Amino acid sequence: MTEINSGGHGSTAVPLRSLAYAVLIAILAAFGLYAMFIAGPAMRAAARDDLVRTVAEEDRRFCGMFGIGAGTDNFGACSRELSIVRQRQVDRDDAAAQGLL
Repeated sequence: MTEINSGGHGSTAVPLRSLAYAVLIAILAAFGLYAMFIAGPAMRAAARDDLVRTVAEEDRRFCGMFGIGAGTDNFGACSRELSIVRQRQVDRDDAAAQGLL
């Protein structure tokens, strides 16, 4: 039989510690990839859907204050005008963030 020389105390601790760090990094990388490629797109889609619902509800509420019901020709015009107002506000916010206003 051949005897294995351990080379002193704790010589196996360094490779085990390195292996533990490598496993930890691999697990963290796997979670990061999951978040980036699986959960991320689903969360963005849910946020986009929520935004669309919120804007539609705001349009119904605002246009309804003036007696313009959903499904009418006037509602479409009211909704388009609100979209223009929202875009102008975004443009103003962007300009202010860049220090142009």
